[in-house]
Amino acid sequence: MAKLLEELASPYLQGFVPYIPGKPIGEVEREFGITGAVKLASNENPLGPSPLALRALREALPESHRYPDGSGYYLKQELARHLGLTPNHLVLGNGCNEVLEMMARCFLLAGDEVVIADPAFAIYGMLAHLQGCTTIRVPLKAWTHDLEAMAKAVTSRTKMVFVGNPNNPTGTAVRPTELTAFMDALPEDVIVVIDEAYIEYVPPEMVPDSLKFVRQGRPVIVLRTFSKIYGLAGLRIGYGMAPPSMVALLERVRAPFNVNALAQRAALAALDDHVHLSSSRKVNELGKAYLSGELHRLGLECPPSVANFLLVDLKQDGPAVADALLRMGVIVRPLGGAYLKTHIRVTIGTPPENERFVEALRSVLHQASI
Repeated sequence: MAKLLEELASPYLQGFVPYIPGKPIGEVEREFGITGAVKLASNENPLGPSPLALRALREALPESHRYPDGSGYYLKQELARHLGLTPNHLVLGNGCNEVLEMMARCFLLAGDEVVIADPAFAIYGMLAHLQGCTTIRVPLKAWTHDLEAMAKAVTSRTKMVFVGNPNNPTGTAVRPTELTAFMDALPEDVIVVIDEAYIEYVPPEMVPDSLKFVRQGRPVIVLRTFSKIYGLAGLRIGYGMAPPSMVALLERVRAPFNVNALAQRAALAALDDHVHLSSSRKVNELGKAYLSGELHRLGLECPPSVANFLLVDLKQDGPAVADALLRMGVIVRPLGGAYLKTHIRVTIGTPPENERFVEALRSVLHQASI
């Protein structure tokens, strides 16, 4: 039976390695018999959700027996007001990942080419692989998307280009003028996915007006999420902004009731909690400055991140160090591949969490040098 099922499955599953998320705190504590573990692996907001979102969740709980608003009417109305778009420019997803999956199902066919940076968010390449596409990987330049090289990599077979801005796992971002030049250099029939999951952390002078391409009707979708600075990762809600003609196609493959009612209510409330956003940015910038300084004192290097995480070059086996930290109750993201064998990614936490990470890392590095 096992062999028969393998033969029945999509051929693109052959050799496919699924995405492995970071371990939750409870699992680490059970596995290693410890308490007080800290998770700095998944780029979550250490301050948690907005108090306004929590209040909205409590108020919405009694209606949990009802199906959610399948169209996301009220959230789309509020997002449109915030963004200067119309509701027809918006598609909601069970996290940004689902919107990425919708894009792949809608537009990518076997034999198409997809251009991505390397390294970048792993899901881009995974979705292309599952659709039978050829993935063109363009190395980063100074740890940042080399948009000029990516534009040159586009051929007549290229269907889609992915741009993570800021990029995960490096935390770097392209300059607004570079993004505009890149868009101008592309053929008009190449679809561009601009993933802005961390854009709320970016300094104002580095934030591009990516929505202008949407308003112009270009074949582009801009992705954002409530999982990062808004602190709603557990509710799984993200959204895409694209020309209405593209949104209409995405709606054809969107699953009914794909965004749950609690997520919609919490997101709606979180949008207006400017105090929580401001506090989150402040905690992130202070934590990033602290960690950058301490890592530098340890002789370690990081690209200049504008997100809520740092890519750390340990100058030794990264997964081995991540495993040693895990056993001490500090969960970070091990990496790998051609460029990141000696790296880990660490989320900016609260001051006590950041200090715990530095202490644990210092101890692991000291033991490794003995």
